[in-house]
Amino acid sequence: MTKKTCFVLVLSSAFFFPACEKKEGASKGKTIGVSLLTRGHMFYRDLEEGLVTEAAKNNYELIITAAEFDISKQIGQIEDFVARKVDAIIVCPVDSKGIGAGIRKANAANIPVFTADISAQEGEVVSHIASDNVAGGRLAGEYLAKLLNGKGNIAIINQPVVSSVLDRVQGFREAIGKFPGIKVVADVNGQGVRDKALQATTDILQANPKLDGIFGINDDSALGALDAVQQFKRTNIVIIGYDAIPPAAEAIRKGTPLKADVVQYPKKIGTMTVQKIQEFFAGAQIPKVVPVEVGIIDQAALTKTDK
Repeated sequence: MTKKTCFVLVLSSAFFFPACEKKEGASKGKTIGVSLLTRGHMFYRDLEEGLVTEAAKNNYELIITAAEFDISKQIGQIEDFVARKVDAIIVCPVDSKGIGAGIRKANAANIPVFTADISAQEGEVVSHIASDNVAGGRLAGEYLAKLLNGKGNIAIINQPVVSSVLDRVQGFREAIGKFPGIKVVADVNGQGVRDKALQATTDILQANPKLDGIFGINDDSALGALDAVQQFKRTNIVIIGYDAIPPAAEAIRKGTPLKADVVQYPKKIGTMTVQKIQEFFAGAQIPKVVPVEVGIIDQAALTKTDK
């Protein structure tokens, strides 16, 4: 943060949200409204950092809010952006279908909408910038299949209302589909949060005494699954996560049942989103989908990085 940084408070849906840092003179440039899924996940805090850094380079003012998993709140935030006549809107949807109502209001006001990380199934969006989640899901499936030697009973801790998760699960199922010895015995909604994933995994463990592996669609899901298998003393179960946030990476380093994580680059997603908006403002034709690379880390990779 520079000495020329100030903070703006945004009133939306009867709540105050801190706006991002605004570079001096940004009032002469464009204003972009941002509605994040949450600030509770490190992924979105990193994505926000990428947005802020790149916006400062372009002298854009960002008004950043967080819906905290509340679709009504998120639609209210978009309505507030429309009322403020912002120049563009970035949304990380709480619900890929439900967000359509808000996006259509922006469409009616001729305000361009961009989605980051999670796509929208309804409403007109200029471009969607996100990790290549199908590829990430394949990486997770291939790694789990390798650890299980191509056979075993597995479960998916899902979050099917989110499009990026649907892509991950699609890629995961494509990968394990090549191994007829692997059977998905449970596919349960853990809602993408740790305590719900813990409960979902507890139910799965009680119903499946011969479970061999679990895929958590994000790290809160994977860590919730880890909590459950440790509580049930079933630490022979292999878990693969997604996001590679520090607590998950630390669990992998320690040799827990969480063995690997698909790694995303949220700062790059934030940076590229603002870059695509800048190109749009300049009159360029923007791709409908902009994929961002993913990778996978395990204990060996983390140990090598630590040296």
